[in-house]
Amino acid sequence: MANRARKLEFEGARGVKLAARLDMPTGDVRAFALFAHCFTCSKDIAAARHIAEALIAEGIGVLRFDFTGLGASGGDFASTDFSSNVEDLKHAAAFLSEHYQAPQLLIGHSLGGAAVLAAAGDLPDVRAVATIGAPSDVGHVLKNFEGSLDAIQRDGEGKVMLAGREFTIRREFVEDATGQVLTRKIEKLGKALLVLHAPLDETVGIDNATEIFVAAKHPKSFVSLDHADHLLSREGDAAYAARVISAWASRYLDPSPQAVAHETAEGVEVAETGLGKFQVAVTSGAHRLIADEPTGVGGLDSGPSPYDLLSSALGACTVMTLRMYADRKGLPVERISTTVVHGKVHAADCEDCSEAHRGQSGRIDRFERRISVEGDLSPETRERLLEIADKCPVHKTLEAGAAIVTKAVDP
Repeated sequence: MANRARKLEFEGARGVKLAARLDMPTGDVRAFALFAHCFTCSKDIAAARHIAEALIAEGIGVLRFDFTGLGASGGDFASTDFSSNVEDLKHAAAFLSEHYQAPQLLIGHSLGGAAVLAAAGDLPDVRAVATIGAPSDVGHVLKNFEGSLDAIQRDGEGKVMLAGREFTIRREFVEDATGQVLTRKIEKLGKALLVLHAPLDETVGIDNATEIFVAAKHPKSFVSLDHADHLLSREGDAAYAARVISAWASRYLDPSPQAVAHETAEGVEVAETGLGKFQVAVTSGAHRLIADEPTGVGGLDSGPSPYDLLSSALGACTVMTLRMYADRKGLPVERISTTVVHGKVHAADCEDCSEAHRGQSGRIDRFERRISVEGDLSPETRERLLEIADKCPVHKTLEAGAAIVTKAVDP
């Protein structure tokens, strides 16, 4: 399968088109997840992006969409309420089911977390639910309207400022929010639940996480997002939450039948993810990882760079080669590690390079291996191990060079 980020539309609860983005892994898809954003946010919030990045690296496709009247979706936000958000979510799940595969994982941020808790019980294919900073009571959102609630009740609607933008809130929204009893839904959830919450969250207090956790039945887990704010606005906080959800969800998802074919595919596949300028997903059999460039050159720094991966190959091959030799000779080697540092240097200045390399003109690639071998070994044995390191196949390939053949194939 080619990549991978697709802009989509589907019909929401109010009959309008909702804008969506489907982030797909390279290779085969293990499962699908559905993400619901926070109140008055959009599908493009940083937390949603990081979670999508982490999940596609694990072979999980992620659909995120804008609720009615928000982001790039159609419709009037003033005509919506929590119940319509839940119905939008169900329409998104139905769209995935019809065109791809039913979602097995629901992820909700803030009020989106309350929405996935309310919807999950009606989605039989969902196996796991993760919430981030979710309220245990939908009426909690009304705290955002303090000072305007009386006017909304009296006049039928009112203007409120949320995150620096003006929104119209109608009486029906308030009545719908106060009429929700979310804990009943949580008690009957019947799915694995992960609750992530920041202890210092000033928007939705940590007591909400306690109430959700207590109401839920096992299996359930709680993870504290220390020092994070409600929106996970710091990139490190969002990336951490994404990694936790990705690792946790892997225990509960059923692999898709499609996932088997790629395990025997020839070669290593590398394809753009559509996230950032340089990010690519690397698929090798059943294994997946992300490669990227540092932020200083326009990347997201979401994975090792190509030269980091090349250094990793040299380091891995070196350690494996030394372990094979040590075991074959019966040496008391406890642990082997190698740090590989890559750089480009002027050939003439590379005093510890071979004669052939020093004789070249211009700059050359220099890989320096710093090998640590733990164990009760004589100086002579340690010297021999350094000689054996040079017999690593990747070392020989790098020194000898390799033939690279390029062919065009149909997409």
